[in-house]
Amino acid sequence: MKKMQLTIYLNEADRIGDIPLHEDVVRRLLQFDIAGATVTPGLMGYGKHGKVHRKRLFGVADDRPVVITAVDDEARIRPILTELKALVPEGLITLQELEVV
Repeated sequence: MKKMQLTIYLNEADRIGDIPLHEDVVRRLLQFDIAGATVTPGLMGYGKHGKVHRKRLFGVADDRPVVITAVDDEARIRPILTELKALVPEGLITLQELEVV
């Protein structure tokens, strides 16, 4: 069965007001009736700015990476892309076709 996978790469410290951005994104995906979404914290990573984000001494984070993954039909995912692009100006958003087995 063909589906689309939406992947959004953020930083843990990204926020919309007082709310973590990854939480806001997941809630919007739910409002758009996307079949499911998962937020995965990253241990270490870097983006276009070249700054390495990782867990530091005593487990204190310095803006670690966060990945949101959602899978659904293309017809359900495409309508939310414009809103997500506006919401995530610094993050990376990818979309790829996949086969669910």
